[in-house]
Amino acid sequence: MKFTTVFAAGIAACILSTTALFAGEITIKDAYMRSSTPTSKTGAAFLMLMNGGEVDDRLIAASSDVAKRVELHTHKDMGNGVMQMTEIEGGIAVPAGGMHMLQRGSDHIMFMGLTAPLVQGEEVTVTLTFEKAGEVEVVIPVDHERKADHGAMKHDHSN
Repeated sequence: MKFTTVFAAGIAACILSTTALFAGEITIKDAYMRSSTPTSKTGAAFLMLMNGGEVDDRLIAASSDVAKRVELHTHKDMGNGVMQMTEIEGGIAVPAGGMHMLQRGSDHIMFMGLTAPLVQGEEVTVTLTFEKAGEVEVVIPVDHERKADHGAMKHDHSN
């Protein structure tokens, strides 16, 4: 009788762990964050989101103790070479078996009201919240020296 109870519990644990893996296998790659100046009250993180699972997922939020507010942002072309940063409504899709790059001049994680300067070489803990995979904690290095992958742009930070 005792063996049956242990066996049933083992089967239940296997089913639950398989469901969690099926819900999404999110991997974060090539993450870094920076601010525009050493005294800036804002910063941004850039990274590659990879979904090794069989189900589409969506990054719906991010949080960190280094800022009063953390939002998912993108750039909107306002014309005349001016880009405006805006919050992404509804999150960022990460397709099953696919990836989504958060990069300068495009989608990124915005940190507003930094509680301390982002210091070159230090690391920041950020919690990413996914619709299916849940919370994923990632440690992101501060790298002010990394060059942008795109040409210079004018930015309008007003909303």
